[in-house]
Amino acid sequence: MTGVPPAPAPDSDGDLRAAARAWLAEDPDPRTRAELTGLLAAGDWAGVAERFAGPLEFGTAGLRGPLRAGPNGMNRLVVLRAAAGLAAYLRARGASGPVVVGYDARHRSADFARDTAEVLAGAGFAARLLPRPLPTPILAYAVRRLGAVAGVMVTASHNPPQDNGYKVYLADGAQLVPPADREIEAAIAAVGPLATVPRSARYEVLDEAVLDGYLAAVGALPRTGHRELKIVYTAMHGVGAAVVRAALAAAGFGAPELVGEQAEPDPDFPTVAFPNPEEPGAMDLAFARAAGTGADLVIANDPDADRCAVGVPTGDGWRMLRGDEVGVLLADHLIRTGAGTGTFATTIVSSALLRALCTARGVPYAETLTGFKWIVRAADDLRYGYEEALGYAVEPALVRDKDGISAAVLIADLAASLRAEGRTLLDRLDDLAAEFGVHATDQVSVRVDDLGRIATLMRRLRAAPPTTLLGHPVDTVADLLPEADVVRLHAGRCRVVIRPSGTEPKLKAYLEVTEPPGRPVPEARASATAALSSLRAELTALLAPA
Repeated sequence: MTGVPPAPAPDSDGDLRAAARAWLAEDPDPRTRAELTGLLAAGDWAGVAERFAGPLEFGTAGLRGPLRAGPNGMNRLVVLRAAAGLAAYLRARGASGPVVVGYDARHRSADFARDTAEVLAGAGFAARLLPRPLPTPILAYAVRRLGAVAGVMVTASHNPPQDNGYKVYLADGAQLVPPADREIEAAIAAVGPLATVPRSARYEVLDEAVLDGYLAAVGALPRTGHRELKIVYTAMHGVGAAVVRAALAAAGFGAPELVGEQAEPDPDFPTVAFPNPEEPGAMDLAFARAAGTGADLVIANDPDADRCAVGVPTGDGWRMLRGDEVGVLLADHLIRTGAGTGTFATTIVSSALLRALCTARGVPYAETLTGFKWIVRAADDLRYGYEEALGYAVEPALVRDKDGISAAVLIADLAASLRAEGRTLLDRLDDLAAEFGVHATDQVSVRVDDLGRIATLMRRLRAAPPTTLLGHPVDTVADLLPEADVVRLHAGRCRVVIRPSGTEPKLKAYLEVTEPPGRPVPEARASATAALSSLRAELTALLAPA
């Protein structure tokens, strides 16, 4: 998504050379100029064509892509034009007021944030820059606290180290939804030559007041008076450690044991293949530290700390709870402790257990498309929302987005209250399973290099959906086009939702197998686990490239 016109067809070296030279004439960054100049000098037309294949577009999380030259990458020229387009969009709607800019510790994040602040200030807005690399929830909180007309967070969340991104929040403190994303994209495309974009260094670098206000609010979130809990925490090389420690302290908990190798920000994420707690091996260091210290709980954030992962001890080691498990535990805790009235919401790819819990407790329930931009708009009286991808809004009035820090405080509150009873999070999950049955969930992900393969796989699925799952006839095939690129399948006691990822080059299938209440919980879990394994094998074969 840039103001640079789409590049010519990559089969014309002359056209590509012209497009690259036009780009070089505007690029203010010597590093990306050197990168593109080197490709031209080497005659690497495939590399040049890749960078000019088209502009980045807004997805679920705004702009996101690899750090590289050209309109098909994250670089200073793309960011400067994006900021100019955002400013034009806001002006066209008569918006006046501050715009807050935040950034994480990824490569180039600070540069992109300063460029954004300069363009917004040059456009006449009161640009406010957060004082240092901070978690995404702090930016989302700051938008509403400061009465801002918009916010920008420079982050690629849990993407690989070569990526960066650009999230935009509007005055309600939530991520963009259509048509605002397309309208901003059009405004960016209309930006003229970069030399015509005014810039100013007269932006304000904020002090600690915003962070202090957030920490005070999070410190008041716990529902019980129990604080005895030994926590191991990992920031996954991101920006969460200092804020999480301060938040836990504000809530009355002792300092967590940090995973030292992952505690400080490092944009190369050297100890993990992908800086995402969901990825295999990402939690290994945290579990090893927990096993060696006798911890009660492991908490992990992704690099920008908007997601929260939870690990628990079992009879034979440690395991990470699934997002659906943490999601229902937090919901149950809020309901049981009388956390006010309002709607509890999740998405179409999450477990059906939250619906069952809300129905039984007489709590309003809502279900949305995937993504927190939809969850936080599920109801005017939203009290809680979660998505299975480790995202939780435990206090939507505080942060209208997923927030891994407040979720960490509340899950610690629940774990400490259970510990005081001689029980654990696993025991509470067993209670819920006995009441509502076992809801076992899993995922199948197909990672691709060519995004066109995802469209091909979705077309193939729509043309020939499976007729059986786990030996049961498929009784429902629901295609959500054009509203969403999603196919839902139901057969017997299993449910499958298939869709492209909004943030990564993946096709995802979300699986759920339900065992009704009545059987002993261990027996029901074993049956559901076996069925889920079979269902995973079926979906892996179904989605395998032809």
